[in-house]
Amino acid sequence: IPQLPQHIECFDNSHTQGSQTVSACVVFRNGRPAKRDYRLFNLRDVEGIDDFAGMEEVITRRYQRLLTEGQALPDLVIVDGGKGQLSSAHSALVALGLGNLPLMGIAKRLEALFKVGDPHPLMLDKKSPTLRLIQQMRDEAHRFGLQHHRNRRHKAGMQSALDNLKGIGPETRRKLLSAFGSAERVFAADVDQIKAVVGAAKANLIVKQR
Repeated sequence: IPQLPQHIECFDNSHTQGSQTVSACVVFRNGRPAKRDYRLFNLRDVEGIDDFAGMEEVITRRYQRLLTEGQALPDLVIVDGGKGQLSSAHSALVALGLGNLPLMGIAKRLEALFKVGDPHPLMLDKKSPTLRLIQQMRDEAHRFGLQHHRNRRHKAGMQSALDNLKGIGPETRRKLLSAFGSAERVFAADVDQIKAVVGAAKANLIVKQR
């Protein structure tokens, strides 16, 4: 690549059986995580399991925004995956007029590096500091996305539990969420706190079922 990459961004997609797909973007500057610059994307246009379309969407959204806001582009973009994910990311960059932005994919099985237009993977020595840094970025993107994914599933599960309370209708649920902010806080509240919002009868129903 034309210069030493001081600013690198790495992307990883995470999903469970095709639902609640999220993509994580981690940013490293001078070889260290710049956590304030990390970003998460809930995919909007992709249904089911489609890692290629998901990668194309998130790359488009990330760099379209940087261009619109006049922010600095990275010196290198890394995507978690092989030729398919790499091709999808490259298509998105080309559509944005960023086809020359340095781009690389890392395939998990062999830890092989892929470059656009080169059919042969780059196999770095397992002890290479360069490979270690790329692996660290890939693993950090995976961790960051997985953490957010778990939080979403937990929130969805808590919300479902609130919806399933017997004798509690939509208007009562609305009042509870307005007062407590989340289903989790409703279930953590004591009966007197809940009474103050929905009255004694419904508060007792909720406490008995949680």
